[in-house]
Amino acid sequence: MYLPLLAKLNDKNDNAMQLIAKDSDRDVAYMLDGFDYPAILVSADYEILASNELYQTTFGEIDVDKGARCYQVSHGYQVPCDQAGESCPLAACKSSGNKERVLHVHTTPRGKEHVDVEMLPIRGANGELKYFVEILKPVSIASAELSTQNMVGRSPAFNTLVEMINLVAARDTSVLLMGESGTGKELAAKAIHDASTRHAKPMVTVECAGLTETLFESELFGHVKGAFTGATANKRGLLESAEGGTLFLDEIGDVSLGMQVKLLRLIETGTYRAVGSTELKRADFRLICATHENLSNNVASGTFREDLYYRVNAFPIVLPPLRERGEDIGLIAKSILEKFSKKDMYCLTESAIKLLQGCYFAGNVRELRNVLERAIIFAYSNIIDVKILERCLLDIRPRKAAAAESWEDLKTKERRYLNDLLAFCDGDKAKAAEIAGISARSLYRKLEAGQN
Repeated sequence: MYLPLLAKLNDKNDNAMQLIAKDSDRDVAYMLDGFDYPAILVSADYEILASNELYQTTFGEIDVDKGARCYQVSHGYQVPCDQAGESCPLAACKSSGNKERVLHVHTTPRGKEHVDVEMLPIRGANGELKYFVEILKPVSIASAELSTQNMVGRSPAFNTLVEMINLVAARDTSVLLMGESGTGKELAAKAIHDASTRHAKPMVTVECAGLTETLFESELFGHVKGAFTGATANKRGLLESAEGGTLFLDEIGDVSLGMQVKLLRLIETGTYRAVGSTELKRADFRLICATHENLSNNVASGTFREDLYYRVNAFPIVLPPLRERGEDIGLIAKSILEKFSKKDMYCLTESAIKLLQGCYFAGNVRELRNVLERAIIFAYSNIIDVKILERCLLDIRPRKAAAAESWEDLKTKERRYLNDLLAFCDGDKAKAAEIAGISARSLYRKLEAGQN
């Protein structure tokens, strides 16, 4: 009797979540078989009451007679997730009374895995929240264990990144990847493409940095014979190669203003012309762009078109630097070494991992990879210890020292904030004081102090 209702739930019909449970727990448990993903039935006090067959084959059997709690089975915790430093979808569901969603790292028979968790509330006869259905969708775009192909990590900052990618991947929305050099923007673009409906088609990368406007246009749109000196034959553009797939424009901030106009026209109309041709062609692609620059600052300085900025920035994703992913460094380093390994499997000692975690890698993962490649050259065996790493870290500062250098004193930060706020208010000090939550007299005094 519950299968039609479950089909609606699975289609994300929020009205269907008002299901009134009138039968026994065992009868309610039957509804789990209506889901297309692994699912468990959970009570309001976190007890797992039942699981469907997909859950059992994916995550293993659960002895429901022993009163297992979801946080114990999924994480090995002794307390609910929100008491262990993680977001808890059941607690959020109880608070809102609505469907909730979160990305977690779960313990599975295969090790740690990223899982997209949806929690659906089920109400009893008198309207109280009686049951919760937890739907678990394994995420394949990243790995919580060693991997030479995917992004790896388990830290909160990395999990947020994976969640953002997982949310947008299935849509055709344009994505702007932002982050420092070496944070893995191309790997993130590949993850979006691989999880999209266009994954069977190619992802084509265009390196925007260092290309002149003419060369960039020819590379992207192609050219016809005789279009310019040296064009001895027709050339297919990278845009045509990306037909039906994904076009990845890396370092879009380096594109010239003249070429930005042509990119805007391409995005708005879906059409383009090869260099030297009058034939109008149509393009079908999903756009992903990446930059290490602050494009909003480029817009303000006039080096990047505002209309193009809003076109490429439909869904911004910021990739965290390595210094914000300290707990991931060991896993990333082991994955890099596994990729380097031919016959020998290189191993890092625990003290070596701690040394790496204390370093400030300005070049992020790319710089970490360079350090490990040096370490392999210096290593006498397949063991890489602190002594070897110290020979490879001569030009790298400790993370804490580097972080301290970037901090400003409080008065400087306050003065910058007040000056920016005053500029935003067009010099209206009364309005600026109201927004800052201080009196006009205090504002005058702080601004005068900053000028002395």
